[in-house]
Amino acid sequence: MGHFIASGRQVPRVGGGILCRASSKAAAEAILQEDPFYIHQVAEYEVIEFAPSKYANGFEVFI
Repeated sequence: MGHFIASGRQVPRVGGGILCRASSKAAAEAILQEDPFYIHQVAEYEVIEFAPSKYANGFEVFI
């Protein structure tokens, strides 16, 4: 619990995205495997790992 920072649809509406805080790509993949859309094969997922180097004041709590 508490892993997701933001989520929303793409524009145009061809999919969506979730910003997730996890200790590793493997940890993020384990989290998504608990998602009902994943379990019932309703959605496809691509996990893209990134390391933020610049961010707005106050955002450090999420890193």
